[in-house]
Amino acid sequence: MTLATTLSPYTERRARLLAQMQARGGGVAIIPTAPEVMRNRDADYPYRHDSYFYYLSGFMEPDAVLVLIAGKQNRCILFCRDKDLDREIWDGYRHGPDAARVEFGFDEAFPVAALNEKMPQLLADAPAVFYTLGLDNKRDIQLQDWLQGVRALGRSGVSAPASIHDVHVLLDEMRMFKDAGEIATMQRAADISSAAHCRAMQLSRPGLREYHLEAELLHEFRRNGSQYPAYGSIVAAGSNSCVLHYRAGDAELKDGDLVLIDAGCELDSYAADITRTFPVNGKFSGPQKELYNIVLASQQAAIALTRPGRGFMDGHDAAVRVLAQGMLDTGLLDRNKVGTLDDAIASDAYRQFYMHRTGHWLGMDVHDVGEYRAAPDASGAKPWRALQPGMVLTVEPGIYVRPAPGVPEQYWNIGIRIEDDAHVTPDGCEILTQGVPNTVEGIEQLMRH
Repeated sequence: MTLATTLSPYTERRARLLAQMQARGGGVAIIPTAPEVMRNRDADYPYRHDSYFYYLSGFMEPDAVLVLIAGKQNRCILFCRDKDLDREIWDGYRHGPDAARVEFGFDEAFPVAALNEKMPQLLADAPAVFYTLGLDNKRDIQLQDWLQGVRALGRSGVSAPASIHDVHVLLDEMRMFKDAGEIATMQRAADISSAAHCRAMQLSRPGLREYHLEAELLHEFRRNGSQYPAYGSIVAAGSNSCVLHYRAGDAELKDGDLVLIDAGCELDSYAADITRTFPVNGKFSGPQKELYNIVLASQQAAIALTRPGRGFMDGHDAAVRVLAQGMLDTGLLDRNKVGTLDDAIASDAYRQFYMHRTGHWLGMDVHDVGEYRAAPDASGAKPWRALQPGMVLTVEPGIYVRPAPGVPEQYWNIGIRIEDDAHVTPDGCEILTQGVPNTVEGIEQLMRH
């Protein structure tokens, strides 16, 4: 792969952002990367760059700021750490401005220590600033200082930017639509994550603890080249499966219980997100199988509506109808109290056992950026956004049954979620996470081997 091929997605994205800035009259965009965060005393948390910054730069070092200037001549400038051979002994390789400019295709690059000196010059006479306020108080104050520096030159004929635009609004729309390279990376992340789920299923047995299965997930992620988990892995045994954001703890895996695992890896800055629910001993009981097949049918109904032109919530609404009907059929919901299927949905009675939405955007962030609603219509209402090719979202219905009066006891403490990652294509959607079984038969067969 040539350097030009490697850089083309980042240079192309910068060009697209600059074109949007030009369409709004031009100006200066400021996109900093994430700061390093201390864990305790001399130990930092593992560093992870800011997604917006990386999306435009491909640069992974901390202490860096990207500046894009949309003017008579567009310019892409990187501010980064100086080359420092002594610090490299402790912290590893640093590109430095000169090497970074060449390797990452910037027009100019300067030491980050020169930021306060250079920015007032770059902001002088710019029509607008493209920057997201409110995320980092120190950066916000720094921007105010730069603008004050420009305003101080007003008597000499220099003008400060007259407006501020939220640059993330422009980038969110870009990031919602994945190109072929992004989809290929997400497919690989999904494949690694699928293999990890399969490993956990095959090694499950009574007497292990939740953290044992978490360790198997992490082993498979790292063994296959993933840099990090995409989020804290949920490994929830027995009644813990009814806690939506449970983290892997030390609960014992008991014969006859289910395990719910919600876990995915991050590969080259892109996330996978998979949930599977399986029996500790490899065999679903009758009540477990009954509820599992309801959730699976609801997911299939949602996937069928994950296609171009359908509203974002169409899949959720389809899943809810299947789930609510299943709740009525099993007696989880009492027909004498809640009425018909439509009544159960209209009254939100189903939310006792299903209380979250059926999906979310997926990409560089596991809950990725992008609006869920479209622009207001003539009445002022904001309809749900229509799906389009290139979008990626999860499809993850569930049922969670906590002990309660009137709830059939055979279903108590059963929590089931099935989650897959869907890439919207021109003809429908492609499921990226097919590498791990999601049917009762497929799971039981895998666990026998």
